[in-house]
Amino acid sequence: MIRVLIADDEDMIRTALAALLRLEPDLEVVGECRDGESAIAEAERLRPDVCLLDLEMPGLDGVDTAARILRRVPSRCVIVTRHARPGVLRRALGAGVDGFLPKSRPADDVAAVIREVAAGRRYVDPEIAADALSDERSPLTDRELDVLRAGSRGETIAEIAASLHLSAGTVRNHVSSVLGKLGLASRQQATIHARERGWI
Repeated sequence: MIRVLIADDEDMIRTALAALLRLEPDLEVVGECRDGESAIAEAERLRPDVCLLDLEMPGLDGVDTAARILRRVPSRCVIVTRHARPGVLRRALGAGVDGFLPKSRPADDVAAVIREVAAGRRYVDPEIAADALSDERSPLTDRELDVLRAGSRGETIAEIAASLHLSAGTVRNHVSSVLGKLGLASRQQATIHARERGWI
């Protein structure tokens, strides 16, 4: 029996997916969560074989949640999303995620991916993988992406600096570098640009 934890802030989708997976004879849904922090706590408590994580949840997103779970629990993680951009795929794989598929896939496919991942294999949706091979790579450094990510909800320079343990001047330098590389006029534009390409 493959034990599965599901985390998705959309109640209808989460409960429907859980109900469909419970019909599978070899899958057991052991927990459901609405956000990343809860998913980490439940993964530590329940030790599921596979964590099925929505990409966009309040607080921690699915990729950050997976990275923290994988540091604490010997589970495998699958990201499910309606925003399947190649840049997000690269970030997910870099975090050690084992599966990545769009929410548009039927429940039977989700069950099949869970089995694949539980058996030790990786799964990436073929269309997303093809897009990733031809997609534009980010010209920004990891630290510049950290700055954009930390300020993606309109945080001030001081707040970004505090969250990344940097000085305000260093953050300003990173922002200036980002705007120069992207040829944009504001941090907000850079954040939107990076998000649309899945860099953050």
